[in-house]
Amino acid sequence: MEAATAATAAMVWFRKGLRVHDNPALDAGRRASARLYPVFVLDPRYLRPDPAAASPGSARAGVARVRFLLESLADLDARLRRLGSRLLLLRARDDVADTVCAALKDWNIGKLCFESDTEPYALARDKKVTDFAMASGIEVFTPVSHTLFDPAEIIKKNGGRPPLTYQSFVSIAGEPPEPVMEEYSELPRVGDTGEYELLPVPTVDELGYGDISQEEIPPFRGGETEALRRMKESLQNKVDVSAFLELHILNHIHQEWVAKFEKPKGDPSAFLKPATTALSPYLKFGCLSSRHFYQCIQVVYRSVKNHTKPPVSLTGQLLWRDFFYTVSYGTPNFDRMKGNKICKQIPWSESEELFVAWRDGQTGYPWIDAIMIQLRKWGWMHHLARHSVACFLTRGDMFIHWEKGRDVFERLLIDSDWAINNGNWLWLSCSSFFYQYHRIYSPITFGKKYDPNGNYIRHFIPVLKDMPKEYIYEPWTAPLSIQKKVKCIIGKDYPKPVVDHETASKDCRKRMGEAYALSHLDANPTKGKTSNSLRRKISPGDKATSDASNAKLLKCSQDESYQNMAYRTNKTDIFCFCPQDCTTASVNSFDAVAEQSRAPEAALFTTSKEMCQMAGKHYDLSAVAAESSMPPWMRVFSRGKDLLPVCYVRILT
Repeated sequence: MEAATAATAAMVWFRKGLRVHDNPALDAGRRASARLYPVFVLDPRYLRPDPAAASPGSARAGVARVRFLLESLADLDARLRRLGSRLLLLRARDDVADTVCAALKDWNIGKLCFESDTEPYALARDKKVTDFAMASGIEVFTPVSHTLFDPAEIIKKNGGRPPLTYQSFVSIAGEPPEPVMEEYSELPRVGDTGEYELLPVPTVDELGYGDISQEEIPPFRGGETEALRRMKESLQNKVDVSAFLELHILNHIHQEWVAKFEKPKGDPSAFLKPATTALSPYLKFGCLSSRHFYQCIQVVYRSVKNHTKPPVSLTGQLLWRDFFYTVSYGTPNFDRMKGNKICKQIPWSESEELFVAWRDGQTGYPWIDAIMIQLRKWGWMHHLARHSVACFLTRGDMFIHWEKGRDVFERLLIDSDWAINNGNWLWLSCSSFFYQYHRIYSPITFGKKYDPNGNYIRHFIPVLKDMPKEYIYEPWTAPLSIQKKVKCIIGKDYPKPVVDHETASKDCRKRMGEAYALSHLDANPTKGKTSNSLRRKISPGDKATSDASNAKLLKCSQDESYQNMAYRTNKTDIFCFCPQDCTTASVNSFDAVAEQSRAPEAALFTTSKEMCQMAGKHYDLSAVAAESSMPPWMRVFSRGKDLLPVCYVRILT
């Protein structure tokens, strides 16, 4: 082959970042060379057919996600061709890194450009390629462009540790860099590729997944072109335009939707027109730049008087994404319970029968089953729908390990993202980040408040399409005559509930409480030994003594979270005095202070009867007067026999 000289040949290695706009790696590659090799390598780890999988696809990706990837590659190739280039598609026999290294050598590449990635698999793959390139004298450029911020920089600013609360992350992060939005009229020509077989982008039918003719095609088409169209629609067209004749009125309505966007509000049953932007798949594959999206939202914000703020706003959702990327990058074993220092060690149950019923949408709870069927068919569902099924599998009803559910989502979701998927499962199982395990999504009433007629269920579970609305969420309660009339016999045409929600949820709460107690006990270096300071009764007069011993007295208002207070105290004891009007929810999240604070001890002092009662209820203390009945990591003291006017909780971290 007539190879280009190293000084004039550059390779842009696409993995995520499947776009032309705001692509620093592509921009650097085109500036550095007279010949440009845009490369994507098909990875058998993700694409190799697995006949044993629960649904068509590979072991790691369902058909919906594979289809989305292939559509994104086809769109990228088309956009590159319009600029005088093309996508060089290679197929790895086994290891992607080996294929890239061989091409670097054979094509005499002088500069390698690729977007950095923080996933463990990607880090190992990229290190192998980078080591080879550096040893071969090839310049390597790996910009951060998949996220708003560089996770490594955030961790460095935080003293070498990832911030474990959203608030602390936001305070450290600041404003993201500007996107690279230069438009190209052309790109350098592709160099000589010699004897390499350059593949056309295959269709999903050509990958050997068997007969997928009956597979439903999701309403999400992959690619940068579709991503930019959907972003524009999300920012400008979340209303029925036929109702507005005046353009300026229409623009005002568009801006109002963006300005008032507030998550977690939204309708999880809205499937024909999702109540969110539905841009997560495009951000996952990098078809849409998060920085470009962020800047576009800022343009809308500047045109309105008021808008929602993080964490609930649209920009807040992008910051949540970066938060999970940062924590996952800085936390060893983030994707598992064992060896994960921020994950509570919970003795989850093992029931393959219950797990399969959940995975296959056969739990007997139509709301849960419809969500899992939508996941199976579309590879996407609303975030509140995800919350419902994750809670049901773990701490709500089945008490099955969150890693099992994580694996199902990882395989089937088209927006499956290693950092966010694991972070959400840690959160929703109350294993980390969120600790109010007593708050459980009902598989009956939660969906009903959004969709009382059950249209969502009727669409995804056709056998229930004629069930009267009063039974659609609980079809097992329908009289047999009704079941026969609608041709849906419960236990035959549709399964009976695999668990009784009322009983199962109570059992889950009890088991979570026990697991939390053991978790705190294991974290206590005294291993169950209590100090004299824990045994004495605390009175309001003790506050002065506490202040004198290098502790801080803080007054909590409804607008200030315990997490923020804990962060500010900086390695001192936390003594939070809560007046009567302090929110009772603070007690429920108080154990989060012990987990997230840097202080050696955390304490709650309150004179609120309601909060005292809430503390006893939350920690399931049947006899607060009997100190020996309480876990060694916690003591509750009160004046009188019951949790009456004064309650003091001290938690050793």
